[in-house]
Amino acid sequence: MTINEIKLRKITLVDLAELKSISQKTYSDAFSWGNTKENMLLYLNSSFNKEKLQSEIIENQSAFYFAKYKNETVGYFKINFGSAQTDLNDRDAMELERIYVLEKFQGKSIGKKLLTDVIQIAKKREVNYLWLGVWKKNEKAIKFYKKQGFTTFNSHPFKMGTEIQTDLLMKLTLKKKPVANNQ
Repeated sequence: MTINEIKLRKITLVDLAELKSISQKTYSDAFSWGNTKENMLLYLNSSFNKEKLQSEIIENQSAFYFAKYKNETVGYFKINFGSAQTDLNDRDAMELERIYVLEKFQGKSIGKKLLTDVIQIAKKREVNYLWLGVWKKNEKAIKFYKKQGFTTFNSHPFKMGTEIQTDLLMKLTLKKKPVANNQ
């Protein structure tokens, strides 16, 4: 498998069952280590149920994409624009709300390729920056985002089941705002 063989496909309502399955699997694999089984089940059932995912798919200021290798789904991401952003409501920004790669495909630079694709989408939308939230205990992801040029600019509470956790908000500046010249 080469990175160039990974193709994006926009997710539609026809993909609802597959999206639900990969969402629950990748989230559980990524975060079960730091959460109770009860909180994980509460979160998976409330955040990745059919009705919630269906409403997210039809939101016109959000988009989901599967990462495909041949006919197999290896990961996915979700991006939000404008009022669909979870924390910011900045029309000059785009949020990367979710980005996940199945465990058996990790370590093959697929996450980096997907992030590159997200950055390209953000640049085409001509936003000033791309931002995301990442659990403050997820040191591996934080290190990855920093290596890609993201910087921490804030934090916010994140409800995981019955527990309130802290996510760091990180951003990647895509274009600099012009500085006024007062001469």
